[in-house]
Amino acid sequence: MTDDAPSPEKRAAKRPQQVYTLVVEVGRKPGDGLPDKATGAALMCYASGVDEEEAVRETVAILKQADLAPLDVSGYGTLDDRLKAGDEIDAEERALMQRALDENSVIVAQMTPFFD
Repeated sequence: MTDDAPSPEKRAAKRPQQVYTLVVEVGRKPGDGLPDKATGAALMCYASGVDEEEAVRETVAILKQADLAPLDVSGYGTLDDRLKAGDEIDAEERALMQRALDENSVIVAQMTPFFD
């Protein structure tokens, strides 16, 4: 009899998802939806992943699918990391982080276009 369920060892080794705060700078690309005179934008994102590297990879992949051109990603850690750093995180931001975790997704919370 075969069983598709993971062994107890594999279940114990699975790391939990966490939510990471990322700021992604994007350049211009045809069809990106940015304002006409914008030279790019910064996107504040909340992304779930077992580690920050996975969260970054998933975020970049999703932004590329949305016809954006990611150039650089800055990571600010998990909720706990940010609280330890002294960041004040309001209820709305916490709710967006929870949504990213619940949906195992990337939430773009804010987009700030750049203009020359």
